[in-house]
Amino acid sequence: MAYEFKLPDLGEGVAEGEIARWLVEVGQEVAEDDPLVEIQTDKTTVEIPSPAAGTVSRILVGEGDLVPVGTPLVLIGDAEVETAPAEPPEQVRADEPSPAPEPDERPPARVQATPLVRKIAAELGVELAGLTGTGPGGRITEEDVRRFAALSPGSATAAEAGRRVPLRGVRRQIARRLTTSHREVPAVTVVEECDFTALSQVRGERSYLPYLLEAVVAGLKELPELNATLDGEEIVYWERYDLGVAVQTDEGLVVPVLRGADARSLDELEAEAGRLAEGARAGTLAPEELRGSTFTVTSAGRLGGLFATPLVNHPEVAILGLHRIAERPAVVDGEIAIRRLGWLACTFDHRVVDGARASAFLLDVVGRLEHPAAT
Repeated sequence: MAYEFKLPDLGEGVAEGEIARWLVEVGQEVAEDDPLVEIQTDKTTVEIPSPAAGTVSRILVGEGDLVPVGTPLVLIGDAEVETAPAEPPEQVRADEPSPAPEPDERPPARVQATPLVRKIAAELGVELAGLTGTGPGGRITEEDVRRFAALSPGSATAAEAGRRVPLRGVRRQIARRLTTSHREVPAVTVVEECDFTALSQVRGERSYLPYLLEAVVAGLKELPELNATLDGEEIVYWERYDLGVAVQTDEGLVVPVLRGADARSLDELEAEAGRLAEGARAGTLAPEELRGSTFTVTSAGRLGGLFATPLVNHPEVAILGLHRIAERPAVVDGEIAIRRLGWLACTFDHRVVDGARASAFLLDVVGRLEHPAAT
């Protein structure tokens, strides 16, 4: 009997996963613990090893499919390898000459492609047999199909119907989480201007981020209702300060968690934030490094724009966004002066946080950033 492998429980709060990439194909021999499949969750991508040795007889779920925990994914076992049934030999009469076999006649090579790629090829009118795959072992990938379709004038391409790309991977998870946030959270944003001139003079080689994280922790201690999550009909007020730090990656926005921010020095905050950002972009963070934050900070640096309204990282109740810092004219002691100014925006869940308290938090953070010697 073949071994039926089901999508395992991937950790706290993960109820489903997307088949990001199969690392095997039907008919392939695998050993126990060989790489089997990559699973994309709402937190990270996990490589799942084979739980058994044998021949991959059937792949039950295609790449790009989103399935709940417990769904059968693949059958492993020699007895279940699917082969075409043998054709019964034709009865040849003794007085009929047998047809002469054609020289060098070989069966056509089997096209290696996942069910999802085959579906996309059919939609785009692409014959897989004519493609050379660039994937592992010559497997035809989605990119191979779309590249061929774009170069084929006779196929149904973007020129007629627009280029269609499945919402998959990190982008699918971002879409789902932000839709939940937009649907569930009655969000309000307050904005304050911050004068970073003094901080610019003392920070040296450090970025602004560790100072922002330090100021946020201090502000959350003063106004603890922002360091919270909403769980159904209950508000959970946290006494830990595990800050989500939004990181832009090639796959989309990822929010790793900087644990114990209240117990770290400025240098430690900067080093840990840098490590998490590097791991997020490389896709090497462990699932536990991407969940359990109590408050989120987002900063896009020079790309942050003059002003934006960040969306709350549900189920948290508030988020702080730092936007572009640049030299601008300001009134100082009744005179026009050039200062380094930037805007901070705090979006909050109005079911949990009152506007006056969110404004007090934001002003507290601004005050600490404008007077770094006091932090």
